[in-house]
Amino acid sequence: MPRSPSPVPTQPVLSVVVTIVEGGAALPRLLEGLRAQEDGPTLEVLVPHDASVGPLTELRASFPEVVFLDLGGVPTQHPVATAAGQHELYDRRRAAGLAAATGGLVAIVEDRGVPRPDWAATILCLHAAHPFGVIGGAIEPVPASLLNWAFWVCDFSRYGLPFASGPARWVSDVNVSYKRAALEQTRHLWRDRYQEPVVHWALVEAGDTLYLSSELVVHHQLHPLRLLPLLPQRFDWGRLFGAIRARHLGVVSRIALVLMGPVIPFVVLARHGRAQLRRGAALRFLLAVPILLVLLTAWTAGELWGIITGRG
Repeated sequence: MPRSPSPVPTQPVLSVVVTIVEGGAALPRLLEGLRAQEDGPTLEVLVPHDASVGPLTELRASFPEVVFLDLGGVPTQHPVATAAGQHELYDRRRAAGLAAATGGLVAIVEDRGVPRPDWAATILCLHAAHPFGVIGGAIEPVPASLLNWAFWVCDFSRYGLPFASGPARWVSDVNVSYKRAALEQTRHLWRDRYQEPVVHWALVEAGDTLYLSSELVVHHQLHPLRLLPLLPQRFDWGRLFGAIRARHLGVVSRIALVLMGPVIPFVVLARHGRAQLRRGAALRFLLAVPILLVLLTAWTAGELWGIITGRG
């Protein structure tokens, strides 16, 4: 009697938590990018949204396969109209999405980052090939104005191609994926508010490794920016990072950073310059230097204030 074939193992489910940052045209553009994934697993796509975003009625009809999580009114420490309040909402949306995700692998993207068509399949391959609990990827800019490009440089220069895949000090929640075990291990840290450095530093302290892959790519696209409105955002987001960082620094290290404050924007600028030279974008970088210095100074001022006060 012929033997029955062994059952084919089902692919692990990949949950994708979408953070609404920009909204508007950015969100359907991202959802179309997820719908167009090739040769990957069936996706569980979760879009947490609160009262400040609205009901998203039209998108619900256009993307019936997506799980829209209505969080209602979400209280924030800072006013919702401020950059700090907005960042808090992003963090709380991510936390709600992570809590609702059912996949053995869970990824986070934001609506300004459209994944390459092989993105989901690449996540599965990378996690099958590597034991690391956290695998992040590249963040590539789309063609944009000099100011938009400078914004990308400030936040994502280290994730711009080309770079060699391997263990890294940083991966970004604009393009990151987790094994379920890593999320469960840190659930107490992100239950109410997901903060990338808090989660990642805890995993590293527990012996895990952050892995950055050049194969896992999203394309980052912003609406046209204006410089002056960006400065409060840079300060507030820097302050939040500084407050988080202060928890991991001794008094001497905090004092040293504050004393180094005036030179920090120039040190970071040089680091970005090396990265852009590697990308072949030296001329554009030189043109953007005045903008970059303004943005970096605003961030540094906020970060140092967060380190001094411990308040984000």
